[in-house]
Amino acid sequence: MTFSQTKIWMSVGAYVLVGTAAISPSVKATEVKPEPSLRSATAQVDRPIGLRLVAGIPTATLAQGGESGAGAKPEDLSEGEKANAAFQDKLSGSALLSALQKGGHIIYFRHAQTEKDYADQADPNMKLGNCETQRKLSDVGIQQSKDIGSAFTAKKIPVGEVITSEYCRAWKTADLAFGKHQKNPKLNFLPFEDYTDAQVQEMKANVMPLLTAVPKGGTNTVIVGHDDIFEAATGIYPAPQGMAYVLTPDGKGSFILQANMLPEDWAKL
Repeated sequence: MTFSQTKIWMSVGAYVLVGTAAISPSVKATEVKPEPSLRSATAQVDRPIGLRLVAGIPTATLAQGGESGAGAKPEDLSEGEKANAAFQDKLSGSALLSALQKGGHIIYFRHAQTEKDYADQADPNMKLGNCETQRKLSDVGIQQSKDIGSAFTAKKIPVGEVITSEYCRAWKTADLAFGKHQKNPKLNFLPFEDYTDAQVQEMKANVMPLLTAVPKGGTNTVIVGHDDIFEAATGIYPAPQGMAYVLTPDGKGSFILQANMLPEDWAKL
């Protein structure tokens, strides 16, 4: 068990092993078939309703509050949460750091920790340019973002493009960490309380080109987005907030999931 996985175990209250691998090491846009997500009733998510990924499977309504399923029973975890907990790092420690220093990877961050307020989650008329109407980064999330940026600098991890959703909590995480961002609406989750299968496929189609694009020579591409977008593409629900997954695209429309990282893990590489 890696350090990251140990931290996940502490977050959900149990380490859940699902078969062997939660997802194939080499992920192609045409191969990923996410499982239904019925999230635990205490999980803090980017929407108040669980992600619906398979036709005919109803979603579960979530209560507000909590973080990352804290205290949830293993049987109450969604398939995406189980996949997150069961994920096995292929690279870690000095090997991961060396790979990142050489560039060529996509680092997908779920935005840093926010205040527990769900007011903006299902409002299709919300003006994304007005941060006052959106859920904000908490003091913890602000510090997480700064610490991530400091670790990247200290560890000499080269960053090229920094792409974010249009939500303030995403681009502010990027700005605090890396001092730059480029907004891309393809990283926005769809503003509905319950997703249809077509909407899940739309989110997957939106993000897959970003996850499979080979970074410019010698750099890593940073993406800061949301939980549902990543889950739609990979079947993995990234928790807690601030978690990152490192992916290596192969230039042929597929990628390998290499590692997951909590905000505090970067300084420990």
